[in-house]
Amino acid sequence: MAKLTRSTHPAPVFPEKILQFGTGVLLRGLPDYLVQKANAEGRFGGSIVVVKSTDSQTNEFSDQDNLYTVAVRGLQQGQAVSETTIVSAISRVLAAQTQWKEILMLARNPKLQIVISNTTEVGLDYVEESIFQHPPQSFPAKLTAFLYERFRSVGGSRAKGLIVIPTELVTDNGLKLRDAVEKLAQYNELGKLFTKWLKFHVRFCNSLVDRIVTRPTHEAQQALQQEVGYEDDLLTFTEPYHLWAIEGDDRVRETLSFADASTPQIIIDEDINFYRERKLRVLNGTHSLTMPLGYLLGLETVADEMSHPAMSKFVESLMLTEIVPTVPDYGIPGMDKAAVAQFANDVLDRFRNPNLDHLLLNISLQETAKMQSRNVATIQRYFEQFNAVPKHIALGFAAYLLFMKAIREEKGQFFGEIAVNGGILTYPIRDDKAGYFYGDWKTVKNNVPATVLAFVKSVLSDVTIWKTDLAILPGFTEAVAQYLSAMLTAGVEKTLIKALA
Repeated sequence: MAKLTRSTHPAPVFPEKILQFGTGVLLRGLPDYLVQKANAEGRFGGSIVVVKSTDSQTNEFSDQDNLYTVAVRGLQQGQAVSETTIVSAISRVLAAQTQWKEILMLARNPKLQIVISNTTEVGLDYVEESIFQHPPQSFPAKLTAFLYERFRSVGGSRAKGLIVIPTELVTDNGLKLRDAVEKLAQYNELGKLFTKWLKFHVRFCNSLVDRIVTRPTHEAQQALQQEVGYEDDLLTFTEPYHLWAIEGDDRVRETLSFADASTPQIIIDEDINFYRERKLRVLNGTHSLTMPLGYLLGLETVADEMSHPAMSKFVESLMLTEIVPTVPDYGIPGMDKAAVAQFANDVLDRFRNPNLDHLLLNISLQETAKMQSRNVATIQRYFEQFNAVPKHIALGFAAYLLFMKAIREEKGQFFGEIAVNGGILTYPIRDDKAGYFYGDWKTVKNNVPATVLAFVKSVLSDVTIWKTDLAILPGFTEAVAQYLSAMLTAGVEKTLIKALA
């Protein structure tokens, strides 16, 4: 079977308009995929230069002439979707460690318009360092060096400013990156003229990306290669749903010509908080409240949850009756209750996607911090709107407390246990608060409800964790404690089924 290359699959070559920091699957399956679609439809006419920072090996791209395949598989409005696209939007991949001078030369390209990044959450952090290293270590320092070279080569031209769009999953990622670059400019004494050019002619845009993109399993890759008839070591697997929300003005809209009325998946608006809040509460919040319950039932993936009759009913009811009503309504088309409801139905389709191995244990990483950021506001809003206990949230919270019950500690790592198929499964509790719960759980006696209630009240009232006192919400402590007691004595599945009755 031949390898995917431009000789086997010819593709047009476009001017280099985008510099991209990062080679990960999210960028390949969302921004790069969208640029490819726009190029194919004659709406952009630009290619992407990718910078790889992790090591100097770029042969996985060069061996395929920078081509790769995006396989879209899943459900959309209940209908099966299967689409395969060869992406040729990447012109070249440069290694920062060995090709930094070549990367800086790109700053002189008059056609360059856009910078995209997806490093890591900590990749946007400010690190005090010289930008004149080859290369600088942190991503903000690399970007500052690149922008400074751009400024010097264009003589501070207003017309040669750039649009910078970080896609890291950090709130206000554009503002955070701008702040780091400005600090680096000051630390490196780059001068007032550069600072002025940076302020007025380089636009840093907050953005939000939403798409599950993965590398396929070995078996799935082999099957897909047989289907398409060529080898592709960069084959990228993704769901149909995708959204890229970007904070921007008319200048941003004009520059990002790959986004227009034909691409509703790309939203350019001066305020994208609605889309961030909607995703955080409906998608992420549901994950955090359902993962512990699903895992304690012995399920492995999100799709497994949606195939389990009781768990599927719980997920839908939790999302549609307790989370969706609390998401703020902006009162304008596309940012109203209807938009939230449509998004929720899309999320349920995504959860049901049998093609994605979205492991519950992966979702459990730093569950406590996620519970605080994703669900505390939802709980408070529910009480404000309905003056009642959200019973599904209470059950999900009780399951979270049970999931955090460690039975042993080894060299700082804590482990929990569940009974699965007649045996015992040990799982890691990868959470900064694991030690906290390990100590508190020792005060609980399964058959003594008073000890469970005291434990729950102690946790819910801990302002250092939740940034508020959840124990003051009328009836919430008692509801969580009752569900937790039931799971400790009657079992998780019986408690779930009874709660849904």
